[in-house]
Amino acid sequence: FCLENTDPRMRGRGIQLLSQVLLQCYSLLQEKEVLHLVLFYESRLQDNHLVIPSVLQGLRALSMCEVLSPGLAVSVLKAIFQEVHVQSLLQLDRHTVYSIITNFMSTREEELKGLGANFTFGFIQVMDGEKDPRNLLVAFQIVHDLIAKDYALGPFVEELFEVTSCYFPVDFTPPPNDPHGIQREDLILSLRAVLASTTQFAEFLLPLLIEKLDSELQSAKLDSLQTLTACCAIYGQKELQEFLPSLWSSLRREVFQTASEKIETECLAALRALSACLSRSVLSSDSEDLLDSFLSSILQDCRHHLCEPDMKLVWPSAKLLQAAAGASLRTYHRITHSVLPLLLEQYTKHTQSSQRRTILEMLLGFLELQQKWGHVEEDESPLLLHQAPVCSVVFSALLDPSVQLQLVGIKALTVLGSLQGFLSSSNLELVVDHLIRLALHEEDSQSSEAAMEAAGSLAPTYPKVFSGHMVPRLEEELQSGRAGKRESYHKRQSLQQRCLQALAAVSTHTSIVKETVPILLQHLQKVQKETEAKNTQDVISVCQSLHRVALQCQQDAEGCWYFHQTVVPCLLALAVQAAMPESTHTLPGKALLEEEVLAAMIPVISAATTHLSPELAAQSVSRVVPLFLDGDVSFLPQNNFPCSFQPFGDGEHLEAQRRLIALLMAFVCSLPRDVAIPQQEWLLRELLALSCSSNCPFTATTAAKCFAGLVNKHPAGQQLDEILQLAVNRMEPSLAEGPRRTQALTLLLWVRPVLDEWGRGAGGASLALTVLPAQVTKALVLRYHPLSSSLTDKLLGLLGDTELGPATADGFSLLMAESPDVLHKGCHADVRIMFRQRFFTDNVPKLVQGFHGAGPDVKANYLKGLSHVLNHLPKPVLVTELPTLLSLLLEALSCSDRVVQLSTLSCLHPLLLEAPQIMSLHVDTLVTKFLSLTSSPTMAVRIAALRCAHALTSLPTTVLLPYKGRVIRALAKPLDDKKRLVRKEAVAARGEW
Repeated sequence: FCLENTDPRMRGRGIQLLSQVLLQCYSLLQEKEVLHLVLFYESRLQDNHLVIPSVLQGLRALSMCEVLSPGLAVSVLKAIFQEVHVQSLLQLDRHTVYSIITNFMSTREEELKGLGANFTFGFIQVMDGEKDPRNLLVAFQIVHDLIAKDYALGPFVEELFEVTSCYFPVDFTPPPNDPHGIQREDLILSLRAVLASTTQFAEFLLPLLIEKLDSELQSAKLDSLQTLTACCAIYGQKELQEFLPSLWSSLRREVFQTASEKIETECLAALRALSACLSRSVLSSDSEDLLDSFLSSILQDCRHHLCEPDMKLVWPSAKLLQAAAGASLRTYHRITHSVLPLLLEQYTKHTQSSQRRTILEMLLGFLELQQKWGHVEEDESPLLLHQAPVCSVVFSALLDPSVQLQLVGIKALTVLGSLQGFLSSSNLELVVDHLIRLALHEEDSQSSEAAMEAAGSLAPTYPKVFSGHMVPRLEEELQSGRAGKRESYHKRQSLQQRCLQALAAVSTHTSIVKETVPILLQHLQKVQKETEAKNTQDVISVCQSLHRVALQCQQDAEGCWYFHQTVVPCLLALAVQAAMPESTHTLPGKALLEEEVLAAMIPVISAATTHLSPELAAQSVSRVVPLFLDGDVSFLPQNNFPCSFQPFGDGEHLEAQRRLIALLMAFVCSLPRDVAIPQQEWLLRELLALSCSSNCPFTATTAAKCFAGLVNKHPAGQQLDEILQLAVNRMEPSLAEGPRRTQALTLLLWVRPVLDEWGRGAGGASLALTVLPAQVTKALVLRYHPLSSSLTDKLLGLLGDTELGPATADGFSLLMAESPDVLHKGCHADVRIMFRQRFFTDNVPKLVQGFHGAGPDVKANYLKGLSHVLNHLPKPVLVTELPTLLSLLLEALSCSDRVVQLSTLSCLHPLLLEAPQIMSLHVDTLVTKFLSLTSSPTMAVRIAALRCAHALTSLPTTVLLPYKGRVIRALAKPLDDKKRLVRKEAVAARGEW
């Protein structure tokens, strides 16, 4: 009835219903049914315009049918091209037409190609005038497919180009809250794929690109340059020949004149692409070599600028020359043959260090390009032809008093060394001499550090040279530095430290590591025998060097195992020797027992262990654990100790030995998770007892960390539950009352993260008091252990304790922060993703509730705990929760505790930048609080408050204007602050206001 109705609206409703049904069941139709329906819908295309949208929906359903008879796709498209004026339709209906074409192109390609150029012409008519970005994305894809799948364009190439290039350059700004999510970049890339898809567009596109390059619009220039670069991937000499002079002129002008770094970068990329395109072109015997003439133009326009006394256009010219030279080996040879002798001549001609540095930096750019092509070819390389003067220039730069010139020289030296076959053996020895001189005796630390880095970079390429010449020289200097009496202590100390750093820096090859590690260990043994109180820093310096070597060995299995089996037993032996009872009367001179030294040894042992294979790690753990549990010292070098090693034994005389639990922690907590630890249950019980009973905060903390690290990796099951229950039973009475409440809290914190994540390094006595609870809690939080929630509840309860509350609040930072030494992924800890978000969701409501119910004397504890949690939360999560927490954060700013103030300010700063609309609602309170805190007695708080006052300027201007005068007046005071860093922030904030 509806389909035959005389009212077009009623007919439209009937066709709409039929089309909606077909969109649901088109896959069930039979071939005859599809034929019948197609003929019906084609006839309806001649109906009233009100019916057309529903007809198109039906045809879209039929275009997806697999049983479509041959010829029907062509018939449908012909009907649409002839009967429908597509651009007069609504956006959705135009999109339907594009969908029909897309469907047929993907399933009926051969049939459509049978239409020849008529299909292309029909589509041009459909697309002409399209403006909606949603439709343009589909239309651009259709054009790209037309070209890529080799549809016939016939005489319509220019028309197809015109219908697409009219959108170039894309000028589109998505509306706010656009549900479709189409960005300007999407349209740019889609259009560029079309324009750069065929050489047939070249004669039309290149003039357009040149025209847009000459415009004043920055975005148009960028788009043109990027499109030109894309086109060069398919163009050849034929397409470019006519336009090369104009293209070069535009590129040169932009590089010489532009103030935009982006445009300069894209110009250089386009020049490189043009040169590469010409390099690829295959020449016939009678054709002109366009590459040679193009490079001649570049050299003619740029080369003379390298000689100008004022050196104004030196860098733009050098960048253009390097861009062209980087295109191919042929362009590199052509450019450097001309430029290299000139640069060497200019370096000799100029005497000022600043000018020489500029010239050497340009030379360095060309040397780095040679790296791209690998081995230096003897016959053709212009670099080899000028080997002697290049080396002479670089070596002279290393002797120049200018630090900046030295640094460029060191970079150039590193590049030359990386070119296999360039440096002769005599030159290599000279390189080593220069590097040693700079590393050890150059006053400026920048040059010294750069020389060490260069030695580390070159050592794997020339291991014999560095192990044969550099390492013995460094050892000699190290010994002479120790023996020297004429120099002041500080000079000797500085030389020793640089020798140690250089020995570590050069240890980038296993053969060199085997030379340097014994030297470092020998030096450590000598330092340990001294009784000077100053030698603590010496030991720390050796440990830092050993740590660097350990990190450099991690990716090499042989080097890693050598380092581990050489260094770890030696460090343990030295530490055990220092901890022997009769040695402790000279404890001030026993540097290895100092907290700072043990803290420096921890990363050495950890880095030496984390990358061991499970088999080698198992071999090592079978020796180290019995050392601490049974006193088995048989695997240690020089193991003739005067008495037994019992770090878990009773008695005050063993306190020095207990400090070495830090080294056990570094080892066992860095083992791969699948390595079985012998006597693990016994070890856990001993660690638990020590963490609760030791009078030394350092020992208690490291024992708690070690316990936490082991618990975190312990397989789930009855054994883990039993040891955790034992820990809880030990902690609860201690937390309730008694002299060891703080130590119990420390253990609780660490084991809670053990189940969640690890905490920070060894802290002072106040942190140690909270160590065991903290460590246990963290260990469990990290791995989502069920017990972690009950331990966290204990911590929340302790926030209301007047004695332990402040330390417990600080413990929340431990729970949320990255852990540097035990509970992190680098040590193979069990750290679950998003544990912070989970902790936030589970516990922040409890913190807020506890704050509202707490007495005035402990409210600050809840605020401090909350600020620590929020400060470590990912900012996107924090922004979503901001409306419910902002009032509490503002209240935290009124707290007198400077830690709460500082933590809250650092939490609010990014929120001002990322959630301005929400923060605007509280602008009055924020301005008042921030200005008040700029007068805080704590410098860090003043700086943070000024940064927040600065960040306020990101709020809407209309919100800020009422406060402008008040803020500017208030910020005048910190301009006279006695601290320079405060004044610096005040200047920035006040200037922005």
